[in-house]
Amino acid sequence: MGGDQVPVDHVAARLAEQSVDVLVDGGLGRAEEQTVLPVPDPGHQIDSEQVREREHRVCCYLDTLPLVEGQARPVGPSSATVPGVYVRVRQQRGEDGFQWVDLLDEGGVPVEVVSGFLRFLAARDCSPNTIVSYAYDLRHLWRFFDRDGLSWAEFAPRHSIALLEYLRSVPSRRPRQRMTLTVVVDADGPATKLAATTVNRILAAVSSFYEYVIMAGLFDRLNPIEKRPDPALQRVSARHRPFMGGASRQRSIRRAVRVKTVARVPRPLSQAQVAALLAQLRCNRDRAIVLLMLQGGLRPGEVLGLHLEDIAYGRRRVVVRHRDDHPKGARSKSRYERVVDLHEPETLAIVSAYVMDERPAGGDSPLVFLIGGGGARRLEALSYDGLVKMFTRATTRAGIRTPWVTPHACRHTHATAMWEGGMRELTLQKRLGHASPESTRIYTRVSDPAVVADYNRALGGQGTSTGGQS
Repeated sequence: MGGDQVPVDHVAARLAEQSVDVLVDGGLGRAEEQTVLPVPDPGHQIDSEQVREREHRVCCYLDTLPLVEGQARPVGPSSATVPGVYVRVRQQRGEDGFQWVDLLDEGGVPVEVVSGFLRFLAARDCSPNTIVSYAYDLRHLWRFFDRDGLSWAEFAPRHSIALLEYLRSVPSRRPRQRMTLTVVVDADGPATKLAATTVNRILAAVSSFYEYVIMAGLFDRLNPIEKRPDPALQRVSARHRPFMGGASRQRSIRRAVRVKTVARVPRPLSQAQVAALLAQLRCNRDRAIVLLMLQGGLRPGEVLGLHLEDIAYGRRRVVVRHRDDHPKGARSKSRYERVVDLHEPETLAIVSAYVMDERPAGGDSPLVFLIGGGGARRLEALSYDGLVKMFTRATTRAGIRTPWVTPHACRHTHATAMWEGGMRELTLQKRLGHASPESTRIYTRVSDPAVVADYNRALGGQGTSTGGQS
């Protein structure tokens, strides 16, 4: 390499400053793994080309590891919780769009039992984002094994308690897109911990992994993440119950090791925020995307997966179909195809204007939303990464950028408006494409007309009673 020589301690300082989040299709995630260049001993000289190569690598908030004193955090694959151990996730995408995901051990060799589990998930036609999430969740498990000197075959129910304590103490200095953060202080300064929902998701992934190895005949004991009957859940009135009620053989169960979570209320955008956001969108393509989420309640992946044939201008509706052939991996979360009526004239008018005037011509892609301009990516499908970047820039210009203002918040805004406007819970569930009524019921906590009516009656009765007493 014959470039200028740069001191290693300067390299470490520059690498430690690198904290770039990336967005994979479907949500925040890690870019494809690359080979890590080892950090040399202090005083060693390395080439400036090597510095620039390492600085261009990206990592994401899923890296939840503390900085090791005297070492830079690798900006490619993540360092392990204990010094000298590197367990990382590798993602590869073929020319046909198929994605391979592996968990690599400290030697860079795929962990075969995890690879088998991820292939099993792919065979079940799980979403690529789901498979990647499982891989990152199991990365935490393998780091726990490295710390405590265990193997996956030795993991027992008694170790699940130590696993929970480990997950609750893992510090993370990556930016979070949530409002409430738990702060811990260690030798390297303040940091945040994994959210309770993230810990529960990791425990669920570990449980699913051991269900797989038991089914595959690789593990001859019970699942280490024990599940026990929970009669208390049957006494919760708002919880979905089987059709046969108490006569059903279905029983509520819950993992014995879990973290209590908070049932949060969705945060819709206000009318002023919506107006400010729309005013900062600079082309009809971006306006069409946002309006489909705001006035149609479509998920970001559903918008990106729309085909030209899915839009019926005369009938003023779009058809949301389940597809898994998007070149950038975007797909609908729900497997229930549905028809979404769009009687607000603005949305389809903007979509039509984009298709007729702005959508790049010359390609054969059936997708509605493509990359325009004259660059090398012209006519490529718009990815979730591109959608989020566009949305982030617009919210920043509008002055409304906060952790909870995300593209999905547009869907929350639509659902809340429909509920407050009088749409019934069942019809709202069908419009949003929810498989479970529990998913729709969260919007009843934002504004429940029955609660408001009872509150107003209580105020009226209180006023009358007070007048009588005086």
